[in-house]
Amino acid sequence: MTSEHTKETKIVKEIKIDLDKCIGCRACEVACSAFHARPRYSSTNPARSRIRVIFDALNDVYVPIRAGDYTPAECTGRHSYTIGGKDYQECSFCGVACPARDYFKEPDSGLPLKCDMCESDPTLEVPMCVQVCTCDSLTYHEREVEVTASEPREEMEVGLEALANKYGWERLMDTAARLSKKG
Repeated sequence: MTSEHTKETKIVKEIKIDLDKCIGCRACEVACSAFHARPRYSSTNPARSRIRVIFDALNDVYVPIRAGDYTPAECTGRHSYTIGGKDYQECSFCGVACPARDYFKEPDSGLPLKCDMCESDPTLEVPMCVQVCTCDSLTYHEREVEVTASEPREEMEVGLEALANKYGWERLMDTAARLSKKG
């Protein structure tokens, strides 16, 4: 069976992090949580932030980590990072929301959080965390790449799957049925 893949170009938005410039002020965490609060800017709770600043006391370095994709299982390997010429293989530097830790999970619901580059309505030209970074540790860049077209998963689908994996489909459906009767 042959399937044709279509190639297209898209703009990849990225936030580059310069660890040598980060002073650990955590303004990025506060600004991100305020931007994503409902209603917008109504509260600040860094536990809801899509970026976290981790302090590595042994090497006296601050490491901003952005929330990445959700994974339903704890990984068997660890990511490798080189900081200041030293290699690290620590879960704390990982941007994935997973069952092994509470980073990048909505504190009230347990739903995974993912950096959306502040593209929710209204979309910002430059993500909020980059705007408030006074030491220029976070910089925003766009580049064009060629990709194979595929069907993207919606945020709600990822969130529902995470809840189903945590509580089971039956409990999720029962809860949805109960809530629909209230509304």
